[in-house]
Amino acid sequence: MGTETKSNSYTGQISTSGGNPKVMKDSLSLVRQAVKQQQSNQINLNSNSNTNPNPNSNSNSNSITYSSEQQQQQQNNTGDIDRRPAKQEDNSTRSIAKDTVVPFVPIFVEEADVIQGAKDILKVIRPNWDLNHVDFKKFTDGITNKLVGCFHNCSKLGNDNDESYLSINNATRILPVQSEDPVILSDEFTTIDGETTEQQNDLQLPIQYSDNVVLVRVYGNKTDLLIDRKAETQNFQLLHTYGLAPSLYATFKNGLVYEYVPGITLNTESVLCPDIWPLVARRMAEMHRVVRKANVDGQPTPMIWKKTQSFLDLVPERFSDAEKHKRVKGTFLPIGRLREEFNNLYKYLEALESPIVFSHNDLLLGNVVYTKSKNAVNFIDYEYADYNFQAFDIGNHFAEMCGVDEVDYTRYPKREFQLEWLRVYLECYLQRNNIQNEEVDRLFVQVNQFALAAHIFWTVWSLLQAEHSTIDFDYVGYAFLRYNEYLARKDEFLSLTASKNNK
Repeated sequence: MGTETKSNSYTGQISTSGGNPKVMKDSLSLVRQAVKQQQSNQINLNSNSNTNPNPNSNSNSNSITYSSEQQQQQQNNTGDIDRRPAKQEDNSTRSIAKDTVVPFVPIFVEEADVIQGAKDILKVIRPNWDLNHVDFKKFTDGITNKLVGCFHNCSKLGNDNDESYLSINNATRILPVQSEDPVILSDEFTTIDGETTEQQNDLQLPIQYSDNVVLVRVYGNKTDLLIDRKAETQNFQLLHTYGLAPSLYATFKNGLVYEYVPGITLNTESVLCPDIWPLVARRMAEMHRVVRKANVDGQPTPMIWKKTQSFLDLVPERFSDAEKHKRVKGTFLPIGRLREEFNNLYKYLEALESPIVFSHNDLLLGNVVYTKSKNAVNFIDYEYADYNFQAFDIGNHFAEMCGVDEVDYTRYPKREFQLEWLRVYLECYLQRNNIQNEEVDRLFVQVNQFALAAHIFWTVWSLLQAEHSTIDFDYVGYAFLRYNEYLARKDEFLSLTASKNNK
């Protein structure tokens, strides 16, 4: 699951004290130094885009000393990334520079006051911003995280009421301002000052990612039990080097600050649109085909195995809430029964020999952003990104087409749609057009059978959230939804064979 309810929805470190976010004043100059260096590096990258920079030149320019707390939070990216080039592309490999740093801001943001927390963070990472000229908009809450958009020097969006927020499904159009920085212009917003979208498009102003807008994501309570935050930061930067993720500006004690991607998140109707779903298929195929992590020895352990086992270890045999315990005990407890069910399924799926690729692993609809003017999609939220079975990433996305807030499994994509989607995917993944029916049919079987594993995974995830999350969401009910769908589809999907699906 993901954003609309799960997408921006997993959590981070736990506060040991209440009150407003605290700033370690002795660290502020250090953080600002790192931010300035990061901005300087970006300028240098832009000016040298047509040259081959020497990674050893100016080696001392990024030399920054960190406190022990910052060292723990900082990403340590070393080594080259092995990128398999696509046809007709430059054969040079992409790498994350050894001195690349993501500034860490020693602030904890309270869930109840995320706007104030965002202001405190901006004082550190954007010290030149006048907060009187910044709009703070809270996007649709996730079921585990909070997301705040910070719009600098933009025209007022909505009214001045602090409780008026934009939905994450409403794109934001920002008018040009007097600034050296680029501005965002997203054509998904309908009107500004009475002008129609068509009139505004006549301006022919380009859509650009902008330093004038940043997103602040605050992790939910105790999601550090579920997510390796250091790995998430590394994945964010790794995917950015491939052009598959926005820029990561900073981390703080319980969240991230990153670049705004203009567009709208998908819903159960748009994900089936003929203009959109091929973009999603190709984007996923591109990620699977090209992304490589450095220093991976041998065959990596698939995420679905190690994460599910870890989650199962954390599910309590007695829930702290008596009513929740009463609801789950008959079906899910003792947890050893669910573990046995998953282990038996995994043994079967492993024998299918689906390729192990670097995967997103959480492509619910709210984690896919569509930018109409660029005819492009981007994926967001990389909390579960890791090596995994190819068929899991696709099968999980198909299952998420049924929604999260209002789940309707009659929306699960029909065979004909899946076959079209998978053919487009394979053309991009295999870099050829002559995809055989047998290849599509084989992937069709794998994808639907791995969708069963996705149901169990998010079932266990929901049980953990039911015990620990403070978000107002019926995690127990969601666990039953996923597990009941697993039981309903199990025999049907496991009986599929490629030979039966060949025309």
